[in-house]
Amino acid sequence: MTGEGDSTRSVPIDPSLVAILCCPETRQPVSLLDAASLERLNQKIASGALQNKGGHEVNDPLDGGFIRSDHAVVYPIRDSIPIMLIEEGISTDGIL
Repeated sequence: MTGEGDSTRSVPIDPSLVAILCCPETRQPVSLLDAASLERLNQKIASGALQNKGGHEVNDPLDGGFIRSDHAVVYPIRDSIPIMLIEEGISTDGIL
């Protein structure tokens, strides 16, 4: 990871982990979120304009994310840990 305020942090994720992860809601495959999409999400978070599927405001910038294959939901990565919980998913509608 880079500096605290950097919204385009790099998170090392083992490719074998990516291969076995899936969306907990739909079971669709997920892939790592690209840097440009991560930047857009973190800008929305910084502006206070982003909620997760549980209805809670997302306050902390993401270190990375896994995006569902239909590109509708991102699951955050925080402190190098994927948060693969349905309620923590972030809808990408109108963002990405």
